[in-house]
Amino acid sequence: MSTVMKAGYRRIVDIGSIGAWLVVSGCTAVADLRKPDVEIANVWHATSPHGGRTSDLVSWWSTFGDPSLTTLITLAQSESPGLEAAAADIESARATLASAHSNLFPGLSGSASLARSGTGGNDTSGVAVSTMTSGSLDASWEIDLFGKTRRKSEAARLRVEERVADWHGARVSLAAEVADYYVQYRACRQLERTYSAELASQRETIRATETAAASGFTSSGDLALARASAASSASTLTAQRAECELLVKSLARLSGGDEPRLRDLLTKGRQRIPTPKTLKLTAVPADALRQRPDINALELDVGASLAEVGAAKADLYPSLSLGGSVTIGSSSLTGTSAPWSFGPTLSIPLFDGGSRRAAVASAEAAFDVAVAAYKTGVLDAVAEVETALVRIDSTRRRIGDATVAARNYRAYFKTVDSNWKAGGASLLDREDARRSAQAAELALIQIRRDAVRYWIALYKALGGGWDANTTAPGIHRKKSKETSSDASETHSCCSFPERESCFQGKSRSRATERDGSAHGGRGKACRTPMA
Repeated sequence: MSTVMKAGYRRIVDIGSIGAWLVVSGCTAVADLRKPDVEIANVWHATSPHGGRTSDLVSWWSTFGDPSLTTLITLAQSESPGLEAAAADIESARATLASAHSNLFPGLSGSASLARSGTGGNDTSGVAVSTMTSGSLDASWEIDLFGKTRRKSEAARLRVEERVADWHGARVSLAAEVADYYVQYRACRQLERTYSAELASQRETIRATETAAASGFTSSGDLALARASAASSASTLTAQRAECELLVKSLARLSGGDEPRLRDLLTKGRQRIPTPKTLKLTAVPADALRQRPDINALELDVGASLAEVGAAKADLYPSLSLGGSVTIGSSSLTGTSAPWSFGPTLSIPLFDGGSRRAAVASAEAAFDVAVAAYKTGVLDAVAEVETALVRIDSTRRRIGDATVAARNYRAYFKTVDSNWKAGGASLLDREDARRSAQAAELALIQIRRDAVRYWIALYKALGGGWDANTTAPGIHRKKSKETSSDASETHSCCSFPERESCFQGKSRSRATERDGSAHGGRGKACRTPMA
């Protein structure tokens, strides 16, 4: 073998070794990061309401049988500034994605110029006027050896999906908030009617007591007591009406600020407290977490943070770019020329004062924060459902007792009232019985109100039945070609429990698989969505 051939062979071997090192380095860029491991119970530790019977969670609001409520929720969804801001966040994230995606392709720029020049003077020193024209094209392309650009593009794509999940979460929260205020308003008006009826009864008592006092059949003290009780009830009624007006203001704020239209809807709607029918309640906590857009957003945040760690680590290695240019120039004095250039450029980071390492540390810290937020979100979500279940069960049991108490206190008051009219009971006894009956009726209304509010809280805690196929305003869910292979691995493995090799994708090292952090199979219902 000749010396030239041996040198060429060694060069090929050296290049192959460098290439293998680059591939191995890139594949282990994020291998030392562990995925979050959160275990939750595989059953609810609270009583399932309605015996666990199910219905469609998405159309749950229609089960209230109150058109005014569904109209208000629809109106709020279309007029909410919060949803508009969430949609704007999606557009911002999509613009960032487009910018990151553009770096995967070569860049091409062009320029053109036209100039006339000459030198005045006599025939000896003067230079004739000349015209020069030139046009140039410059191309550059950074070869993504270590996946830095792909990972940035992937992180941007996940941020878009995260913002979409945030938008869904905002919709769920807004609907629940509108429904909650609406239920409070209906209960408030019922309380107002109760106070108003009692006040009317007390005024009749005042008139009867005034007649009796004028005839000498009762003392002036009884008359003072009747007047004091009526004044106290009038004050409470005024405060109750103010509370109802404040709820109207809150509903107007959520539904776009058109208060006359809102009052018209409230007038036409049913005056009772709306009551939902059955609500879907999954038997396994992990199934409920799948329905929560906020958990989905936290999960996407972890995936995006991981991709950003990979991009920061890839920036530690050399970068290779191809560049070229061609310029065509023409001058009336020198003629036409067409210089060109083309070739690779290798940039090797030698010393940057620790800037790149600091960027990696910052990205890893952001990943740890995202993982911690995800774990907290999962635990909070389960706690919210458990809390709502306990409260629903408690109020369901209390409603029966409160109904019996209200009915019997009212019967007791009627008996005492009859005795008072017959002269067999004092006004003080009658007022005590009246206050007891009123308190029991008010408590029943409040318990019924709270029961529905806890149902709404459960609806929100279960994810609100949000539909992932519902597209945010101006958002078109299209999958670009650059995310069809390597770039899609991070999110596809970070969806829900069926994926076991979450976060690391094909670049995950076997050392990480042996460290015991890998989750179990898909039969482990107690694992979190990230499992």
